[in-house]
Amino acid sequence: MSRRMQSHDPPPSPLDDSLEAREPGATDGDPPSREGHGESETRRHLRGSSLLLAGRLIALLINFLVQVLTVRYLAKVDYGAFAYALAVVSMATSANLLGLHRAVNRFVPLYHERRDYGSMFGTVLLSVGTIVGVGLAIAVLTFGLRGVLASSVVSNPLSVGLLLILIALSPLQALDSVFQGVVAALASPGAIFFRRHVLGPGLRLAAVLLVLLVQGSVELLAVCYLVAGLLGVAIYGVVIYRLVREQGLLTGLRQRLRLPAGDIFRFGLPLMTTDLVLVLKTTMAVVILEHFRGSAGVADFRAVVPVAGLNLVVLQSIKLLFTPAATRLFAREDASGMNDLYWRSAIWTTIVTFPVFAVCVFLAEPVTAFLFGARYAASEGSPAATVLAILAIGNYFNASMGLNTYTLQVYARVRFITTINAIVTTVALALSLALIPGLGAVGAAAATAGSAVAHNLLNHAGLLRWTDVRVFERHRWKPYLTVLVAVLALALVDAFLAPPLPVTAIMVIMVAIAWFVLLGVNRDALRLLETFPELGRVPILGRLLAPGGRR
Repeated sequence: MSRRMQSHDPPPSPLDDSLEAREPGATDGDPPSREGHGESETRRHLRGSSLLLAGRLIALLINFLVQVLTVRYLAKVDYGAFAYALAVVSMATSANLLGLHRAVNRFVPLYHERRDYGSMFGTVLLSVGTIVGVGLAIAVLTFGLRGVLASSVVSNPLSVGLLLILIALSPLQALDSVFQGVVAALASPGAIFFRRHVLGPGLRLAAVLLVLLVQGSVELLAVCYLVAGLLGVAIYGVVIYRLVREQGLLTGLRQRLRLPAGDIFRFGLPLMTTDLVLVLKTTMAVVILEHFRGSAGVADFRAVVPVAGLNLVVLQSIKLLFTPAATRLFAREDASGMNDLYWRSAIWTTIVTFPVFAVCVFLAEPVTAFLFGARYAASEGSPAATVLAILAIGNYFNASMGLNTYTLQVYARVRFITTINAIVTTVALALSLALIPGLGAVGAAAATAGSAVAHNLLNHAGLLRWTDVRVFERHRWKPYLTVLVAVLALALVDAFLAPPLPVTAIMVIMVAIAWFVLLGVNRDALRLLETFPELGRVPILGRLLAPGGRR
């Protein structure tokens, strides 16, 4: 029995109870088709997500280049001030969003499935108008408090100056998130691939290269970031218009426009805490770290955050299409399809992400020194490598647990999510205040990773209680147990390696071997050849991934 009909808090929209299963392209008179729908939805989701993963990898290469160029070009204190301003802007963006992008991710595909185009367009219009208004209010408030920030909050006045420039990014980034949700709901991975993973990072790279070319200041870099954000939002608007026109949805504007404010804000506002928790776990640590250790401490922490964030790349690629896919299964009350979608996505993320996690943990020192130079090397007294390893552990745990928060959102368990977010925020603040004054950047990393682990464990308790995802199925344990064995084996090898052996080269080889073993051992759980039959034509890979050991 599906759990979607159990009581919700807040109450679900009547839409949730009235939706009937409908295949894409079916007419109103067609009966719903359920046979194999969950499996096909999962396969389509993973294929689309893999396109986004490929795009994400392209974006990572560009973003890494941006990060390395920025860190190497700017003085350490200047980079710390720039990173601080960006961190505060991220927190402002979450407040600016008011959870509306999560409401868009859920309600736009629901209204689209029902062909209630008046409500679908009304949802988008309401979200855009709200974000613009709140964004202006945040900018005015920031300028009004600039004196307080400079005298009581930060130790470096440059941080305040950069914040006053970059605060305008808050509504732009919020609009970007909402537009991305609209494109995902319209089932266009290709458009997300181009705008999010090619154009967006490309604009930031152009901004950095321009500053390097003219030997500009960090203030010029902030202005260039702002211009890049403005161009990105404008282009997203053009992409959405073309999608709506190509799918024939412009005729839906003939329907009476409805602004479903009650449904949207009742769902989105409480879930704003989810965004705040995600940002606060890092931003809170940055703010406290700047207060106790100054901009240099912030630099040690923030420089490696994007590197540790590589452990979330697969998860972030999958989540873009996960909510629309899960929402459609939810609307059809397909409990089996929902369970399959969740666990295949989680296991896929766990295995594919493993080599990134292993490199960040077992090769943290050479990676940090190579990317950011001697100023961030352990030999210079910088704790950046230790910070990287700790953050990687927290992020990998987050990724391997799957999209639990997004699943709970699909089931509209708003009160539970809000309660957990409040608990995790309190835990993160307590850990940060306890660890950062004495341990600096390492304490910030431990607080961030610890709160991430607590968040996922609590969310999994919610999955068990409120959703159709079955947490304790024994056949789901194998991939996680094999990963644990691989980690222990790599730790054992690392413990016995020492100069004059080529430690880095040996560990790279061992990580590669461990990953290929994991792919082979878990081929039945991954079912890669079902999702990507093209891989079967690759001689060695096809034999390795053949389910059940078939050759």
